[in-house]
Amino acid sequence: MSIHTDLGIRPLINASATLTRLGGSVMPPEVLEAMQDAARYHIELDDMQRRVGAQIAKLTHNEAAFVATGASAGITLAAAALMAGKNPAFIQQLPDTTGMPKTEFIVHKSHRNGYDHAIRAAGGKVVEIGTALNTHEWELGHAINERTAAVFWFQGAMTGIGDLPLVKVIEIAKARGVPVIVDAAAQLPPVENLWKFTQMGATMAIFSGGKDLRGPQASGLCVGSAELISAMAMNGSPNHSVGRGMKVGKEEMAGLLAAVKRYLSLDHEARLLKDERVVAKWNEALCGIPGVCAERSWPNEAGQPLPRTRVVFDPPYDRDAIIAKLMAGEPAIAVSPGKANDIYLNPMSLEGDEAEIVLNRLIEILS
Repeated sequence: MSIHTDLGIRPLINASATLTRLGGSVMPPEVLEAMQDAARYHIELDDMQRRVGAQIAKLTHNEAAFVATGASAGITLAAAALMAGKNPAFIQQLPDTTGMPKTEFIVHKSHRNGYDHAIRAAGGKVVEIGTALNTHEWELGHAINERTAAVFWFQGAMTGIGDLPLVKVIEIAKARGVPVIVDAAAQLPPVENLWKFTQMGATMAIFSGGKDLRGPQASGLCVGSAELISAMAMNGSPNHSVGRGMKVGKEEMAGLLAAVKRYLSLDHEARLLKDERVVAKWNEALCGIPGVCAERSWPNEAGQPLPRTRVVFDPPYDRDAIIAKLMAGEPAIAVSPGKANDIYLNPMSLEGDEAEIVLNRLIEILS
């Protein structure tokens, strides 16, 4: 009997994405073993954070690394560190920013999203540039002033919609001594992103630990400037600061380190080919059903370079009813709704024979 059975919760097959609301991803054995090993001992938490960070930094070709309790927490701690620095009085004062010289964070209008809260939670002020369709270099230059703490860049599906290229953002910001922080929470794969953004000149890149890395869901990976990461540690747990509630445990640190090691050892090309085969099989089988069209969609919903299947239904098929039937079955299957009478099937989180189960169940429903 599992904890889910005991609680009356039905585990599901995730053919949607590595979404937080679906539990992120499933941790592999080596991650679970690392967490269990770490749980057996008392340690000095600050020391473990430093040593784990040093190992991850070396593995990912970065100056420094820090384990947070998720990518959103990493954004909040980075914002706090950029405003309060290592000043004990300012650290105690946040989220009240009175008297702090740099409290503004520049964000493209096309990048505005729910994770703005992570900046504002630390007391930062979001300064918007551009429109949803276009942003000019002069707008970024004009927005930068003596109060600018950083430019936040949200990498993902919204990137390229009305924004300046990241390389240009870094060039303009760096020329004025302004850090650039990249929110790359769901931007793995490709694995090279672990060092790509910082090698481009970004001050820091922040990733989710519980998505494709398949580490603990309550973990995030921050890589980049050693000076900024040192200030983040002072603004975070176990210190009494704005980040005190964002406590990362020894188990999450050990699990994320194991996840990074595993991720770097994977054959990512073989994984891509496997997903392509699944998508091709789905498309061929579903296109044989009258009133159904299945096609390869690239990239996926997060802008990751992985394929998925878009299934379009003609009337009288009803998209919402099909989704409901998939969730009501045994086992439950989660898929992503499209913008019209369509759904998306994503193979990236499937294991074993789950791809076959998804296909057979969908064929049964459509029949």
